[in-house]
Amino acid sequence: MNLLSNLPLLADAGSMFFTPSNSTFAGEVDGLFDFIYWLSVFFFVLIIGVMVYFVLAYYRRPGHEPQHSSSHNNLLEITWSVIPSFLVVVIFVMGFTSYMNIRTPPDDAYEINVVARKWAWLFKYPNGAESENLHIPVGRPVRFILQSEDVIHNMFVPAFRTKMDCVPGRYNEIWVEATNVTGTGINPEDHDPLWLFCAEYCGRDHSNMKAQVYVYETGDFDAWAVKAANLYEGRTMAEVGEILYKRKGCVSCHSVDGSRKAGPSFKAGFGVAHKMADGSEVEMDENYISESIRNPRAKVVAGYEPVMPVFSSSQLSDQDITAIAEYIKSLK
Repeated sequence: MNLLSNLPLLADAGSMFFTPSNSTFAGEVDGLFDFIYWLSVFFFVLIIGVMVYFVLAYYRRPGHEPQHSSSHNNLLEITWSVIPSFLVVVIFVMGFTSYMNIRTPPDDAYEINVVARKWAWLFKYPNGAESENLHIPVGRPVRFILQSEDVIHNMFVPAFRTKMDCVPGRYNEIWVEATNVTGTGINPEDHDPLWLFCAEYCGRDHSNMKAQVYVYETGDFDAWAVKAANLYEGRTMAEVGEILYKRKGCVSCHSVDGSRKAGPSFKAGFGVAHKMADGSEVEMDENYISESIRNPRAKVVAGYEPVMPVFSSSQLSDQDITAIAEYIKSLK
């Protein structure tokens, strides 16, 4: 029997320390935290209270000889050794049980590959769909396979009570089963999404490395996944380019409002000559955009570091690059 099942939990409504939960094992996490916290408060108050009592009751008074006290007390010493040891064992069992539940996904879990990179997230679904925000079905176990393209990141969803490192060169995994939908239908505007953060410092824009989490009814999720897999259907090239701009992480380094980031802004940049680091000038056209994606260090705009990663044809097709170019053209 799970030791956590008998704890009074208010996980769904949140608590003094946590946001409202949205996963099956959030109650275990909150319950263990609350148990340790209130246990610590109890012993803190007890010990400080006894200390204050002894200070007031036995401080040295003029004309009074110190009272004789025993050098030890076997019963007392055994008691204050056995009780804390028992509590530590209880906490360990509760924590280990919760850890194993979180780390062991069901065999039939839906799998999503999570790619972390400076400073954006990419979620890949079994049907080939990709998204910059996380989309999952409610009431179904979802297994996340985590990886990083550059430095250590950490995927943290407070409402799920899940947190796991994304490490370059290796795969980590974690799973969740959401308990509540975030809205109705497949349109993001009809949802009140949860938030996903990077919880491992990863450089300049670490604080902006976040994504939204949408939880759908099963039928709505299936419909969303089908639509997401057909990126070009029913959309203009510029609209597809905007999606790719967000999905592939361009948004992390290139603004569309003229503000400065790690890379130059795309606003009103197409058709304009830009000064390069080597002193030459290059007009931003389709050829320059394509070259900058395939070989980003060939021509670097003056005043910026050559930090952009290479995107191969398996990551961005020629059609994708054309769509991005059309989107940049539309930014007047």
